[in-house]
Amino acid sequence: MRDSLTARPRLTSLVLAATLAASSLATSPALAEYRTKDVPAVAGLDPGAIAPNTIAFTDHRDNPASPESGLVPFAEWGKRSPAQKALLAPHPAYVEPDYVQTVNGVAKPRHEALKVYVAEARFIVSRSPDRIDLKRFATIPFVSRMDPAIKHKPLNPADATPTKDPAAAFARRPDRPWCEAPDTTCIESRYDLEGKLPLGVKLANKLEDGGKKIAEFVSFQSELRVLPPDEAGKLVHLTRIEAPVAGAMEQNIFWVNQILRFGKFLAVLQPVTNDPNRTVVTAYMTLGIKGDVLDRKKEYERVPVLRNLLPAQVLMGNSSFNTGTSISAGLPTYARNRIAAFADALAKE
Repeated sequence: MRDSLTARPRLTSLVLAATLAASSLATSPALAEYRTKDVPAVAGLDPGAIAPNTIAFTDHRDNPASPESGLVPFAEWGKRSPAQKALLAPHPAYVEPDYVQTVNGVAKPRHEALKVYVAEARFIVSRSPDRIDLKRFATIPFVSRMDPAIKHKPLNPADATPTKDPAAAFARRPDRPWCEAPDTTCIESRYDLEGKLPLGVKLANKLEDGGKKIAEFVSFQSELRVLPPDEAGKLVHLTRIEAPVAGAMEQNIFWVNQILRFGKFLAVLQPVTNDPNRTVVTAYMTLGIKGDVLDRKKEYERVPVLRNLLPAQVLMGNSSFNTGTSISAGLPTYARNRIAAFADALAKE
């Protein structure tokens, strides 16, 4: 009996110690989820100024009263931020699309103006760059975990729309076909709009008089790859961190069925100056939006139920139609969540 009574305090102490250890592990900064914090600018931001498990984030939404705040015309983007345009557009030579559109049997040349949304982020991973294997993240299963609402499947490079369809020739790369770089994963993706957006789309389509209908889903094609050293090395001009690039991964969206023309997610890894056991990650999400989509205002404004369906408001997350955490939430929320999911994955690798 004495041995049993003596064992109980010991057992209680062991349980308490295990509980405290588990609690400490659960709240360990290395395992805590990352949270975004808005900053005026990311380029040039000192990694030492970034708190643990914090993502310094900006998308330059300087005027909250404007539904299009944070969007910049493509041509102006190239003049204002030439390094961004060269490295965050689908390819350095990318220009706004010129193509022939047939309306009522009449072929007419068309130039399509674009506006660009750019999100920039920076965070620290408590691990040296050589201990992060980006190839583990350049896979369809990993991309699927980043946002389960978007469904992905492999795409045969020969079936990439710009390669296969002569009418989409304007979206081809001048230097190589899409998805034909070494060690590239070619992806076909689909996202079904959520919440009230499908109903809003149905109502909006009723306003169209023989025009192109809006789809209740977004489908897109992309190539996913870890950049080779010669390409990754150029990204120091983008991050403005005086340290060699240890690795970079990108998902380059080159074809979208509607609303967008292109998109890119890019993550750049560099060692933290004077602390080689930590990695500073600079991440970007860029989306090129069709200008005529943003101009569709008058036909919506005259229908009371659609006044909150103005495309600029929906895209920038300022509409009552926005919902969820994916694309239907608006581009800013989608960008934040995608970058935060990537940061969590790197930290927990």
